[in-house]
Amino acid sequence: MFRHNFKYSLKVLFKNKALIFWTFAFPIILGIFFNMAFSNIENSEKLKVIDIAIIDNQEFNENEIFKQVFQNLSDEKNEDRMFNTKYVSLEEAKEMLENEEITGYILFENKEAKITVGSSGVNETILRYVVDEIQSNSEIVQNLANKEIERNISENNFNINYEKIYTDLSELIEKQDVELNNISNKNLSYTMIEYYTLIAMTCLYGGTISMYITNYKLANMNSVGKRTSISPIQKGKMLLGSLLASYVIQLLGIAILFIFTVFVLKVDFGSNLPLIILLACVGSFVGLTLGVAVATLIKTNENTKIGILIAITMLGCFLSGMMGITMKYVVDTNAPIINKVNPVSMITDGFYSLYYYDTLERYFFNVISLLIFSIVAIAISYRGLRRQKYDSI
Repeated sequence: MFRHNFKYSLKVLFKNKALIFWTFAFPIILGIFFNMAFSNIENSEKLKVIDIAIIDNQEFNENEIFKQVFQNLSDEKNEDRMFNTKYVSLEEAKEMLENEEITGYILFENKEAKITVGSSGVNETILRYVVDEIQSNSEIVQNLANKEIERNISENNFNINYEKIYTDLSELIEKQDVELNNISNKNLSYTMIEYYTLIAMTCLYGGTISMYITNYKLANMNSVGKRTSISPIQKGKMLLGSLLASYVIQLLGIAILFIFTVFVLKVDFGSNLPLIILLACVGSFVGLTLGVAVATLIKTNENTKIGILIAITMLGCFLSGMMGITMKYVVDTNAPIINKVNPVSMITDGFYSLYYYDTLERYFFNVISLLIFSIVAIAISYRGLRRQKYDSI
């Protein structure tokens, strides 16, 4: 009986053209619109090479740390170079800044790097940040050198090679792993949140599939349901067979969406593809169980049930950042409990925890939370089906 119910549910679902459209075609159409709207955002937000000038005076030439760092950050062989640096006189730098040929110039005077810019903006802020970082490292070298000198004096070693101490410490700083590079086009991807919410929304839209097939088996919805309700089949087996048929179709829709976004739209979901697929599968199951729960608990007509389910899905998408990337941050900051129980937010959060973090604790927390959500929804649905009674059929 279970196998018969499963095959029958598959046939019923595939014959519903509207349902097939919303499952297979609508997510792809929405993905195309996303690609058209956001395709140039990543390129526009990539940091461009900043034109600057350094006053080529004696103090600069004696500062090995600044010379080495700016040489590395301005190396034309490095495709991620940050600066296009010109070494000029003070008069030339002033003229270039006035003609807007450079963002700003650096003058080394009285052992201090002084920055002069023409206006305030992102490039000017980056230049100031870089100089502050280099200055901080220089101070570290100076402090370590002073401690090394004091240690030698305390040990009555007055034959100190000052030049060697400064050279060794400068090389140590340069060998540190922390480097300033332009990685904005590699790791900073705001639009990925939109694609993550698209997949999450598709997972939740699978609830319309399970809702349709569940309504098909309810006595107060159609004549087939009336015959089903008086049949000797166990309600648990009926629910499981319908849910499994819906899940197969939903997984097929998710697979088509992934293939389209990865190979046609060229969306990079990161290197953890098996974990991404796992999360999408779990998310799809959540959507299906939510659809069954709405279908069994709400006593109204089919169109109203679909409207309620879509409203729940779209509200979840809104709170998870689909209609505005900052919304998720606002909700997490002011009312974090909302997104803790929002399945769309759990799915999107799981996706970009894979994309941005090195550990998997947050990812598996979301997966487990989704599974708990599904178990609760199934339990409520099963209890609702068993308690349904009708005065007449």
